[in-house]
Amino acid sequence: MTKTMHILIIMGFTTTIAKASTIANSYRTTVPAGVMSHFNLKEGDKLDWTLKAENGKLIVIVKPEKSK
Repeated sequence: MTKTMHILIIMGFTTTIAKASTIANSYRTTVPAGVMSHFNLKEGDKLDWTLKAENGKLIVIVKPEKSK
C-alpha cells in the first residue's frame, strides 16, 4: 500500500506582530482564517513551532496540536 502525501501551499497572507501584554515580554500574531479552517483549528488549540535560519531567511514549521 502506498502513502499519499498532500501538500497545501497558501500564499499571500500578511500578519502583524503585536505586544501580547503590557507586563510580559511576549508577542502575538494572527493565524489566517484559511489556515484555521484547513486544519480545523479552534481557540485553545496549541501550535508547535520549529524555527530554522537558512541563507538569511527564517523557515518556520508550525505543527497543529489539537486540544482534547
